[in-house]
Amino acid sequence: MHTSLPDFDMPTEEQVHLAAESFRMLSDPTRIKILWALLQGESSVACLAELADAAPSTVSQHLAKLRLAGLVKGRREGTFVYYSAADEHVRRLLSEGLFHAEHVDVQTSTGE
Repeated sequence: MHTSLPDFDMPTEEQVHLAAESFRMLSDPTRIKILWALLQGESSVACLAELADAAPSTVSQHLAKLRLAGLVKGRREGTFVYYSAADEHVRRLLSEGLFHAEHVDVQTSTGE
């Protein structure tokens, strides 16, 4: 047993699995664009397709995956569904990921 880290707690298998699934959902550029747009407010598939520069059918498929992963939620109004980010965790995940990408890009271009 490793004893040099007495207060170390490994996440549970379920936590690790759910986190990995969330990160997997963020591994697609179109999904990142969709989520970023949803962080600005509720939106329809058609509007998200325009913002993400993707076909509505593609956006719809991505939204289904994001919804299953618990990253977005939908609200039905008549025949339309309006989507939004599931909660504030999504904002933090995406913001940190984009911040990290900027930071890595700056380090790579400056040779640091």
